[in-house]
Amino acid sequence: MKQVTLKIPDNKYQFFMELVRNLGFDEIEDFDVPEEHKNIVKERIKNSKTEELIPWQDARKQLRFKDKS
Repeated sequence: MKQVTLKIPDNKYQFFMELVRNLGFDEIEDFDVPEEHKNIVKERIKNSKTEELIPWQDARKQLRFKDKS
């Protein structure tokens, strides 16, 4: 299954959600992140070194994406 993330302007959100409901798509308002996952992230943050962090734009340039063909 594919998942799509959309950025909806605040002033169009209600219209978009009404459209989603009318088309019969599932709506996810909120979800819970397991405590175990939260603890893993907190531990990684605690163990990270500021001098080793790079901005997302720089990190993205270093990633290699698979060719879609």
